[in-house]
Amino acid sequence: MDPIPQLTDLLGPAHVLTGEDTQRYAHDWTGKYKGTPRAVLRPADRDQLAAVVTLAARHRIPVVPVAGNTGLAGGAYADGALMISVERLNRIREINPRARTATVEAGVILSQLHDAAAAQDMVFPLTFGARGSARIGGVLSTNAGGSNVLRYGTTRALCLGLEAVLPDGRVMDVMSPLYKDNTGLDLKDLMIGAEGTLGIITAAVVRLFPRPRAYATAMAAVESLPAALDLLNRLQETTGGAVEAFEYMPGNFMRHLFRCRPELRPPFAEPHEINIMVEIGATAPRDATPGPDGRLPVVAILEEALAEAMERGEVLDAVVAQNEAQRAEIWHRRELSAEICFSRQPVIDNDVALPLDLVGTFLDRMEARLQEIDPGAETVNVGHLGDGNLHYTVWPATDRPEMKEIIREAVEDEVAALRGSFSAEHGIGLSKLSTMTRRKDPVALDVMRRIKSAIDPQNIMNPGKLIPSGED
Repeated sequence: MDPIPQLTDLLGPAHVLTGEDTQRYAHDWTGKYKGTPRAVLRPADRDQLAAVVTLAARHRIPVVPVAGNTGLAGGAYADGALMISVERLNRIREINPRARTATVEAGVILSQLHDAAAAQDMVFPLTFGARGSARIGGVLSTNAGGSNVLRYGTTRALCLGLEAVLPDGRVMDVMSPLYKDNTGLDLKDLMIGAEGTLGIITAAVVRLFPRPRAYATAMAAVESLPAALDLLNRLQETTGGAVEAFEYMPGNFMRHLFRCRPELRPPFAEPHEINIMVEIGATAPRDATPGPDGRLPVVAILEEALAEAMERGEVLDAVVAQNEAQRAEIWHRRELSAEICFSRQPVIDNDVALPLDLVGTFLDRMEARLQEIDPGAETVNVGHLGDGNLHYTVWPATDRPEMKEIIREAVEDEVAALRGSFSAEHGIGLSKLSTMTRRKDPVALDVMRRIKSAIDPQNIMNPGKLIPSGED
């Protein structure tokens, strides 16, 4: 039976897209995953979305949720499936500055939540380069990370409660605004990071934080990654854990950045191999009130720490932002990372997490191994050094289909040897299914499959993503 007439009656013809009208939804940001959805459906609210899923379940039709479609792992690939967009579920229902919470629907764009929180002198601290298009449902479904995980945690740590439509069309309401709710299994955390395989998140209660009264932001060239980690630890001790971002931008990233964007100004007169972007956010008035000399105490703390490290030879050069324009310039360089990493093809993108003190060890081992596997291959790396998340991107010199898996397996080997993770913040989607099969604990995979089967026995909810089938 063709469900399109029923869906059109339910949503209206303007919100049931077929044929050429589906094309802007049919591929991801990278352009790698291109499909042909059976239709793109744009429900206006939770109840319409639940009715769509109920209809799909009745006819055993696969459904794939999509939010901002900014993912990098193929999680919203929807060839032949009904794609359900949450873009019209876009209300910010409440900003509660006293309780420091926001209640938002899944289609709210991340930057819109930033603006709404800022109007109440608060912040929702999740941030990354795609904040102008990524939507709340997507960042929850992938447990997104970003640049401020060091201070505030991943998306999972920022969510208090949520609402989701299950694969049979029922609505699960665990929209608790509570910081403590010890009433059985944590179903909220089960949905976060499930990439839409267990249900479609429609709304959430998220945490807000006081807006920093001042920032101290700098670029520092350091002599080694251990020296960078020492600097981070000293800054954390001095500021009481107020370091918000500590980003690794090595020489290979900077060279490709200025090659792709020659209009940008380099941070230093001379290039360096290990560059760190650091930002401290001051919420206490004592740290954000200018002294008699006009200096902000938080800026003075950062400047003094950098000066002391330069005297020890650990920091080779440093530039501290003196105004908001200079701070924005520093952030702009960092947020171009996805554009730079995907500026060439073929590309092998790896999103790994490592113990903080072993990031350098991984890079050294992988560089040697890469040149054995594919002499002439190039890397461009960038990472959240403060939480051990490294985006290790390879441009292979050998353009053979099998080379991607060979290099990916080598990365997996080195990450596993250092007790790291092959996926830090981008999710699994389609791109890491083979890695999940090879590297995830078999018992953990079995538990995941059992949970999926119990909640979605017809396997209609984003099938083929996140959890390997187990048939190999």
